[in-house]
Amino acid sequence: MAASPSSLSTFSSLSIHHPPRLSHLPSSHPSLSPLKNPKYSLFLLPKVTKISPVKATSGGAETIYFDNVDPEEVSTFDPPERPEDFVPPPSFDEGPIETEDEIARGYEEIYGPAYSGETFLGNDIYVMDPKVKKTSGFGSQGQREKVKDGFEERVVQVSRVTKVVKGGKQLHFRAVVVVGDKKGHVGVGVGKAKEVAVAVQKSAVNARRNVITVPMTKYLTFPHRSDADYGAAKVMLRPASPGTGVIAGGAVRIVLELAGVENALGKQLGSNNPLNNARATVVAVLKMRQFSEVAQERGIPMEELWK
Repeated sequence: MAASPSSLSTFSSLSIHHPPRLSHLPSSHPSLSPLKNPKYSLFLLPKVTKISPVKATSGGAETIYFDNVDPEEVSTFDPPERPEDFVPPPSFDEGPIETEDEIARGYEEIYGPAYSGETFLGNDIYVMDPKVKKTSGFGSQGQREKVKDGFEERVVQVSRVTKVVKGGKQLHFRAVVVVGDKKGHVGVGVGKAKEVAVAVQKSAVNARRNVITVPMTKYLTFPHRSDADYGAAKVMLRPASPGTGVIAGGAVRIVLELAGVENALGKQLGSNNPLNNARATVVAVLKMRQFSEVAQERGIPMEELWK
């Protein structure tokens, strides 16, 4: 396909004009002068000035050549002689043999208590276990361990209570807990908190502060009958023969079982409030006395009490 005259004129106008070669002209040619022919001034190289090298002074670094050293020679280390009073250090294997406990303590100091799963320094062995809940640190206020003092805890009641304030109502939980060691010691406590677990913990602490001693005979029953009331609750307690068991209900039964009583009769005659019935049971127990105490107060031997 032949190109049209218009396209040829367009390509001729867009063609690049290279500067003429000036190598065949002498350097004194008038066309090479930038003043006479300024269009060739951009293609002229600048005049190069010669730089003379810096001569080193006598005070500079001096290079020393060892002509008498063979580079292929193998050199050996010749240590200096030891002084006369030199005492060599003891070997690693020498000295007293460490015990297994000392080795375990050393490993625990280096790697931590979770290395062997057993602590010799009193550290937490579950510090690196994410499956075990933390008992200390941030966010573990309600996850404390139970006190191991021989007392058994039993929750009697957990109720939800509200307090009306200026901004609205505040919701809390009240827990009633009975603690006892089943050896003649029992206590009733109550506590309130915004969480159930914290309320139970507070009530258990309060119950331990109010522990009383329950008088019992060798048949693990009461020495005599007793009646008591606390508020609108009335409780009747009666001794029973061996093999009867604890025949009672509600909070009275829980208090007697944790006290260690195995044969007794109990009855709630008034209100059904668990807290008042538990405290009424404690009041009835406090009224009881052993035969030896009565005989000592009267100043007579125990045999004369039944005359």
